Amino acid sequence: MTRIKHLRSRVAGAAPLFGAVISLVWLAWSNESMENASSVALSMATHPFGAIAIIQAVYTGLLSLLWMRYRPFAAPNGVAWPRVTVVIPAFNEGPMVGRSIRSVAACSYPKDLLEVIVVDDGSRDDTFFHMQHLRREFPGLVKLVRFAGNRGKRSALVAGFRAATGDFIITIDSDSEIAPQTVHEMVAPFLADARVGAVAGRVAVLNRDTAISRMLDVQFALAFDFGRAAQSVYRAVACCPGALSSFRKEIILPWLDEWENQRFLGRPVNHGEDQALTNIVLRQGYDTVYQRTAVVHTLVPTNYSQLSRMFLRWDRSYIVEGFSFARFMFTRYREKNRLLPVVTFFVANLRFVLVAVALMELPRLFDTGLTTVGRSLVALALGSIFTAAYYLHFERSFRWLYGVLYAAFSLVALQWVLPWALVTVRDERWGTR
Repeated sequence: MTRIKHLRSRVAGAAPLFGAVISLVWLAWSNESMENASSVALSMATHPFGAIAIIQAVYTGLLSLLWMRYRPFAAPNGVAWPRVTVVIPAFNEGPMVGRSIRSVAACSYPKDLLEVIVVDDGSRDDTFFHMQHLRREFPGLVKLVRFAGNRGKRSALVAGFRAATGDFIITIDSDSEIAPQTVHEMVAPFLADARVGAVAGRVAVLNRDTAISRMLDVQFALAFDFGRAAQSVYRAVACCPGALSSFRKEIILPWLDEWENQRFLGRPVNHGEDQALTNIVLRQGYDTVYQRTAVVHTLVPTNYSQLSRMFLRWDRSYIVEGFSFARFMFTRYREKNRLLPVVTFFVANLRFVLVAVALMELPRLFDTGLTTVGRSLVALALGSIFTAAYYLHFERSFRWLYGVLYAAFSLVALQWVLPWALVTVRDERWGTR
C-alpha cells in the first residue's frame, strides 16, 4: 500500500509536466509531418510564443523534479513547544471573524502557550461585536485591538505584531479557518531548522458553491501547493500568503516601520503585504519554506467581479514586489540556493513578454484560419487536463474537471488583468470591498 501511494504521488507530481510536453508535441505534430521534425522544432523555438512554451515546459519539468523531493518539516522529538501568537486582522468581516477565531481556539496547540490577537481595522458593520463575543468566550486566549477608523491591513498587522508576546507569529485572514493541527505544523519548521525565517501554509478553498469558486479550488492546488512545494526545496518560497503564514518575530520586528510605510513610485503601497514581508525575510538571508501539513480553508470569490479584483490586486503586488526582489536577487543575500530563485523570477516574468507579443500579434488574429485556432485550443485542453489531474492527488473528485474549465475561462476572461495592473500599478487601493 505504501509503495502504491508513493507511486501515485510521483505520478501526480509529474502530471503538469506531462501536460506541457503533450501540448508541445501536439502542436508540432499537427502543424507539420514527422519527416520535418527538426524544422518544426526550429520554427517553434524561433517564434516568441513557441519559445515561451518550450521554456515553460522545461521549467515545469524542473518544478516536477523539485516537487518529488519535497517533504514537510517535522519538529524534533521531545521538543519544548514555544509561545505562539496568532494575529487576525479584520475589516467588515461580520460573523466570519468569529469562525476564524473559534478555529484557532479549537486547535490542539497548548493553550497556555498560545494567544490570539484580533485587530478590528475600523469596521463599519458588526465585526467588533463578534470579536467581543469570542473574547468573552475565551477570556484568557483572545485579545482585541480596535482602530477608530480604517487604516489598512498592514497597519492592523503591525499593531498585532507589536502586541505579540510569542516568539513566533502566525497570520490568518479573518475569512479563513485553520485545521486543528495547523499551529503545530506552522511552528515545526522553525524548530527543525534555525535558518527558517518564514513558513507558508497550504491554502485550500472553504466555499465551493459556484463555478468560479470550484475552479479556484483546483487552481489553488496547482498554483499554491505544487509551486510552493517546489520552491520550498530550494528554500525560497516567493510569497508566504496572508491567509496562513508564520514568522520569527525577532527578525521582522526591526523592519515593521519600513514595511508599514512602503512606497512605490512615490505612492503608498497598501496591497501585497504578504509578499513584501516575505521579501524582507529573504533579504536578511533567512529561508522561506512551505508546510503542506498546515492547512487553512479560506473564502474565495464567487463571481467574476470579485475574481477580477482579486487577480488585479495580486498582479499589482507581483509587479511591485518583483521590483523589490530584483534589487537584491543578484547580491550575496544568502549563502546558497541563489540561482533557482533568479530562474523562477525570469520565467515568471515571461508573462510580460507573452502579453507584449500577444498585443503585437492581435491584428493577425483575424487572418488566422479556424484550423490553427482549433489546433491551439486542443493543445490548451490537453495541457489543462493533465495539469488539473494534479488535484486528484488531494481529492478523489470529478471537481478536477473544473481545472480544465478554468484554463479556457482564464484565456477568454482574465488576460486583460496583467496589462491593466501594469497601467494602474500606482493605485494604492486594496480593492477587496
